[in-house]
Amino acid sequence: MPVFNGIETPSDGQAIRVEDGRMIVPDNPIIPFIEGDGIGVDIWRASVRVFDAAVAKAYNGQRRIVWYEVFAGEKAHEKFGEWLPKGTLNAIQHFVVAIKGPLTTPVGGGIRSLNVTLRQVLDLYACVRPVRYFNGVPAPVKHPEKLDVVIFRENTEDVYAGIEFQEGTDRALKLIDFLSDLGFEIKRDSGIGIKPISITATRNLVRRAINYAIEHNRKTVTLVHKGNIMKYTEGAFRDWGYDLAKDEFRDKIVTEDELWKDHNGKLPEGRILINDRIADAMFQQILLRPDEYDVLATPNLNGDYLSDACAAQVGGLGMAPGANIGDNAAVFEATHGTAPKYAGKDVINPSSVILSGVMMLEHMGWQEAGDLIINGIVKTIDQKKVTYDLERQMEGATKVKTSEYADAIIENM
Repeated sequence: MPVFNGIETPSDGQAIRVEDGRMIVPDNPIIPFIEGDGIGVDIWRASVRVFDAAVAKAYNGQRRIVWYEVFAGEKAHEKFGEWLPKGTLNAIQHFVVAIKGPLTTPVGGGIRSLNVTLRQVLDLYACVRPVRYFNGVPAPVKHPEKLDVVIFRENTEDVYAGIEFQEGTDRALKLIDFLSDLGFEIKRDSGIGIKPISITATRNLVRRAINYAIEHNRKTVTLVHKGNIMKYTEGAFRDWGYDLAKDEFRDKIVTEDELWKDHNGKLPEGRILINDRIADAMFQQILLRPDEYDVLATPNLNGDYLSDACAAQVGGLGMAPGANIGDNAAVFEATHGTAPKYAGKDVINPSSVILSGVMMLEHMGWQEAGDLIINGIVKTIDQKKVTYDLERQMEGATKVKTSEYADAIIENM
């Protein structure tokens, strides 16, 4: 068995393989996990029990996940003197599917975002964030149940490419002089950032979004952009998205122009509508008309803002799962922060990691186990057995610990 970070992989499991673009999942797949920093230890301990119980119940003990710990963040730094060891990246590449808790990223100086590094090094070009409402969860809007979207956010480019030059440095001043030669005058006391958006990354993302819509019977894919201002980056994202839809899905899609010109505004049976919205207008749309949207495809920064704004409508980031998916690997993750002041107190809501695990099981084709977890969560929330973040907003709720919430989900599967 291969060794990563000096730690042998389990002998009682097998690796998931990718052949001809399809995943081959054994009955005993080895899944690397990163516990996470801060509250990671609490929410992972609860979540893994839920995953194991669901798989055992769904498949009568015929399938099981063989867990293999890999390291990133503070735990990796303590053990190996590195924030993201190469062995961790190699393990995820080898085993194809992984799951992680939240990782520390300092604001301003210091280490670069480990989450961004994972996505870029492993080419996990699609950040996938489904946002839906669980009945009974406190929400700031009148009809949170109307929001049921899946956000596909490009994961490797845009301002997250990390191409920045600090104010006053030689490189920043050289770039300012170069841009001046091209006719762009920038204040000399500026920091400079570069925003790349490519045809390749855009087409990869939009292709995956449209395929998802087809496979899950979603009716609309909306390209979200700020192309009225950034014409050659975000405007191009919009244009390349439409081009991809017409090039590769011509018999399955209708554009918004075609909908009204050729079909009197009525979507033909079996077709998906491809439309686009300017980002600031989209923020209004998800509040005022959320039920008109299904799948959103966005550049990196827009998707970051939009997914958190959507999550706020249905209970916050504690209820929001996420996945980073490429053609050869996928990492599923909690979408919130590390909240170190709560670490070790067994009080934090583990739903983000648990729901990310549901996405992982679905990605593996183990839908039955994922459905059991969803059933358990729905029933547990309906019984008003919730962690403190929800209990303080729900009338008549019972506050439970992180571990007790997991117990209730397992009991209610």
